[in-house]
Parts: sequence; C-alpha cells; structure tokens
Amino acid sequence: MTARFTDQVAIVTGGGSGIGLATVLRLASEGARVVAIGLDPGRTERAAQQARGAGAPEAWGAVCDVADEATVERTVAEALRRFGRLDVVVNNAGMMLFKPLQDYTSADWQRVLGVDLMGAVHFTRLAFLHMAKGGAIVNVASVHAAMTTPLVAPYAAAKAAVLSLTRSASIEGRDKGIRANAVLPGAVDTPMLWENPNVKSGVEKIDPKDVGKPEDIAAAIAFLASDDARFVTGAALAVDGGRLAKL
Repeated sequence: MTARFTDQVAIVTGGGSGIGLATVLRLASEGARVVAIGLDPGRTERAAQQARGAGAPEAWGAVCDVADEATVERTVAEALRRFGRLDVVVNNAGMMLFKPLQDYTSADWQRVLGVDLMGAVHFTRLAFLHMAKGGAIVNVASVHAAMTTPLVAPYAAAKAAVLSLTRSASIEGRDKGIRANAVLPGAVDTPMLWENPNVKSGVEKIDPKDVGKPEDIAAAIAFLASDDARFVTGAALAVDGGRLAKL
C-alpha cells in the first residue's frame, strides 16, 4: 500500500473501535504516527498496539473525553510533545440516544451535542492553532445529517451542524493551508448499527446490500486526509452504498 502519510501525525477520535479503529489502522498502514483517542483505556491501548502492527512507526492510545475542552487541550499538547507535529485530525467520536423528541431533556441534548459536535469543534480549533500548511481535517458526519429517522433528533442535529462546521473550517482554513472535509457514512457493520433500537424494532429497514464495512469509510477518510485530495475542501462525501439516493 502507498505510504501517503509517511512522517505525518494523525489524531483519530473514537479510535478504539468501529470506523475509528479502521481509520487508525488504515493511516498506520500508510506510514502515519497515530493517536487513537477514546474513553476506554484498554481499547485505546489495543488500538495503538494494532496500529504499530499495521505499520505505524509510533502510536499512542490516549484516553480523552472529547466533550471536555480542557482534556482535549491536554491531549493535543501531549501528542505534540510526543510527536512534534500534527498533520491530520479525524473527528469520528460519536454517540446516539433514542427517545421521542418531546422526551429529550436539556441534559440529553447537551450530552449528545457535547460529543458529536463540540468534540469536533474543540479539535478543529486546536488544529487551526497547531497544524502547519498542508494539514487536513476530516469530520465523520452521517447520512442522518441529510435524511433521518425517528427518535434520534439530537444526533441528526449534531451531524448536520458538523457539516456546517466543515464548511466554515474549509473557508477559514484556506489561508492557513488547512483543508476540511466530511464523510457521511450510511449503514456500517458496527455495534452502533445493530444495537440501534430503530433497527432492532424494524422502524428502520436495512437492506444487507446497503451495509458497508468500517474499512470502506476508512478508505474514504484516508483519501480526503491525503495529498491525493489536495484540491478538495469543504466537501461532504456520502459513503453509503447509495443509501441516500434511495431515501
């Protein structure tokens, strides 16, 4: 595999499982030093070990609550201390709750928005402060940003806001030489899909042909983060097997 990320340092949030782990391993296989961020120390350390096995010269499993700005600042500072630079940020950490709209409390909204939106905000701000020219931010949004289903209002709203954040970052990052793009995964073979109450109940119908693998999303993320996409910024790339086209 082409080593598109040799000598580069990449941070991946939600890097301990699913799309995040697949992205950690994809970037590692292409030569990146990788910071796999998550809440579970065991998962993040295993991700770092797997990254080294996949080809990363160095990897660090960092425990970090992406919703906590001070913790994010400390994590990025430590990544810079360890590796000396920052080239790629993949904002992938996410969570969902499932309730009728009228049952969501303010605390529920703040919890989901804290992870799904503000996590990306915090890392984008720090990327703007510390990335050199040529850096790339890739935000993992969702098809829910465009078309959604019942019971997930905060998640859908957060992912739509992530697309707006991506557009703003692409505009303001241009003079800094920093690109910002988003991917919109559809149904992906992860626990988040199969444990979704809408899927379990049949409210949301899943055609097996519409289900992708985490590696499919990671490949798109790697493209957008690489110099192959050097003239791509502000884009929102659906990686959904055509699911949105049918909705």
